[in-house]
Amino acid sequence: MADITDLGVAEIRDGFRGGQFSAREVADAFNDAVADAEALNCFIVTTPEKAVEAAEEADRGLAAGDVAALSGVPLGIKDLFCTKGVQSTAASHMLEGFVPPYESTVSGKLFAAGAGMLGKLNMDQFAMGSSNETSYFGNVISPWKRTDGGNAPLSPGGSSGGTSAAIAAHIVPAATGTDTGGSIRQPAAFTGIVGVKPTYGRCSRFGIVAFASSLDQAGPMARSVKDCAILLEAMAGYDPHDATSLDEPVPDWEAGLSSDLKGKKIGIPKEYRVDDMPEEIDALWKQGEEWLRDAGAEIVDVSLPHTKYALPAYYIIAPAEASANLARYDGVRYGLRELPEGANLQEMYAATRAAGFGDEVKRRIMIGTYVLSAGFYDAYYTQAAKVRTLIVQDFDKAWESCDYLLTPTAPSAAFGLGDLSDDPIAMYLNDVFTVPSSLAGLPAIAVPGGLDKQGLPLGLQVIGKALDEQGVMNAGLALEERADFTHRAEKWW
Repeated sequence: MADITDLGVAEIRDGFRGGQFSAREVADAFNDAVADAEALNCFIVTTPEKAVEAAEEADRGLAAGDVAALSGVPLGIKDLFCTKGVQSTAASHMLEGFVPPYESTVSGKLFAAGAGMLGKLNMDQFAMGSSNETSYFGNVISPWKRTDGGNAPLSPGGSSGGTSAAIAAHIVPAATGTDTGGSIRQPAAFTGIVGVKPTYGRCSRFGIVAFASSLDQAGPMARSVKDCAILLEAMAGYDPHDATSLDEPVPDWEAGLSSDLKGKKIGIPKEYRVDDMPEEIDALWKQGEEWLRDAGAEIVDVSLPHTKYALPAYYIIAPAEASANLARYDGVRYGLRELPEGANLQEMYAATRAAGFGDEVKRRIMIGTYVLSAGFYDAYYTQAAKVRTLIVQDFDKAWESCDYLLTPTAPSAAFGLGDLSDDPIAMYLNDVFTVPSSLAGLPAIAVPGGLDKQGLPLGLQVIGKALDEQGVMNAGLALEERADFTHRAEKWW
């Protein structure tokens, strides 16, 4: 039998039910793997006892003939999700030591389905970043290395970098991520795994530390499309605690998986060909077209004319919402409090926020506060909101001639840690292919397609119509089967 830590969600679930191994054996194997991979800094908090507790309950349930959907499967939980009784920090000094008295809806659904928790995964602070370098608890290191002899550590992407690195390193079988402008899909592409951003509202935001409320969406990350489908089914569903939650039935996405795309049309948006894009990414994009054509789809050209405005619009809207959401961290009610001797209330606010927030968070708060100010609201925020509407209309127009869109996931392979840390604009450009669908609230999937000349993963993205997660995952499955991405990071940690 293969090493248990090499198994995915479906394989663990089925092997456990078939008596090939106990849930306790699975939990112990992954707990050991997590402990052995401290060098990657994937976890802020580890909870081996939680994984064992859920495993023992699963073993008792199996003996009694009572098995839940995810019984026997241990998961990692991104530290943006509040977990009852377990420190939840959003990777920020501001929330260091905060132990929620409640559970986020998404993590609660996963635990109710029988999943265990291996720990809280590292991330960019308050989900702001594309490299996992803004975490107060130190950057995550990708398990991948360049094959050209370069030993510089690589970024696992962000903000869900702890999630992507842990899955790629086989120290968790799958985990939760969140995606505001690409924070599931870009790290998935950087580390050679699969990530799904559902339709906005599919998964409840209750108990998820807010970044940009009109954009944030939870989603699954795993090593296969099937595993993502299994996880998403457990995560999704209406939640009365979240006013933006969609009251829609949750399909049986796993049962509906099919790589047969006969009768489907795949749109290739011409605006996604950006300047200076590496030839390898363009070549993979063309290969992706051939794979989908082989699956029975028809390839058509489409236009999304306002794509070039998506990134600047996003970096007005998201910081504006972040400025409002992060105003609650003032040192009064919870989290960090800095109280210099003799300080008044205003000075306490200033000292707490100066100490609690990192540079990138401060940068976005200042941008957001500026664009929301009385003199600039109409010039910036109102205009960005109008552009967002035009982007939604672009997608609506595209759906008249195609069912899905195929694009690259990121404009490059993983870059070295520190390479872009002094250039925020270059860092923001990592989201150029993922931001438009986030602004429109559409489902999208990132699937690994191959390696670049340095032996690093490259990904393809499929975007679909609202609520068509099934179609998006089916197209992703067609890519997955034909790409046959079996590469993995060689263990060095």
